[in-house]
Amino acid sequence: MKKLDFSDLEGKVCVITGGAGVIGRAICEALAANGIKTAVSDMKLDAAEEMAGNLTSRYGTKCIGVQANVLDKESLIQARDLIHEKLGSIDILINGAGGNSPDATTRLEQIPDSEAQLDDSFFGLGMAGFDKVFALNFTGTLLPTLVFAREMVENGKGVILNISSMNSFRPLTKIPAYSAAKASVNNFTQWLSVHLAKTGVRVNAIAPGFFLTNQNRFLLTDEKTGEATARGRKIIGNTPTGKYGQPEDLQGAVLFLLSELSSFITGIVLPVDGGYSAYGGV
Repeated sequence: MKKLDFSDLEGKVCVITGGAGVIGRAICEALAANGIKTAVSDMKLDAAEEMAGNLTSRYGTKCIGVQANVLDKESLIQARDLIHEKLGSIDILINGAGGNSPDATTRLEQIPDSEAQLDDSFFGLGMAGFDKVFALNFTGTLLPTLVFAREMVENGKGVILNISSMNSFRPLTKIPAYSAAKASVNNFTQWLSVHLAKTGVRVNAIAPGFFLTNQNRFLLTDEKTGEATARGRKIIGNTPTGKYGQPEDLQGAVLFLLSELSSFITGIVLPVDGGYSAYGGV
């Protein structure tokens, strides 16, 4: 039996949306360190180019920064054409763009009684905020897949990896748009995996548990003191490992699902959650 490693990934071309974010950065490190030529796609071109330059310098792997809006198909097409020019045909797509917003968050976890201030509940949500978060997470996965995955099917090989969330399995209070969108990502992952199963293209997702990011920090830590909020303490109390995940904790799962080590795996959503999904609270 040959030694198992990720050497089959060397020289592959990957595009990752949301690549300059907290989780995206950790994934990009793992990609470049294993010889995957990476197009760091982000709305912020400066951040994407800076990170790509650092990755190339550190690991000797050719990486580029690309500006793209995951909600704008023409923007994605332009990014694809640039990737073809600079790196070649795309082998891997990681849909990492996403996030939450205070505008799609309820103030109340539950409505305590019929006399509660309903504007602080689900009934006070504005559709603009809800639509924005849902679109970023779901449509922002769908559109890049439409643009970047077609050539994988035409080439008869490739991997699509979506970034879901524990919210997709066990929706958290306060964030209905984010939870609904990530649940849709799971369903889309499974649907597309079946649709593409005979083409040589695999489709999977990872579901991170609780990681401190710029999108959720306002919910989990007190802005003034830096201490955990009541919500943050509740999350840690229901995570068996008793801590938040570090972005680097995702790297092994990502590389495994991208590599030939998982060649017979398609249509799964893999939790990376410190045991959160296994714990019943008692």
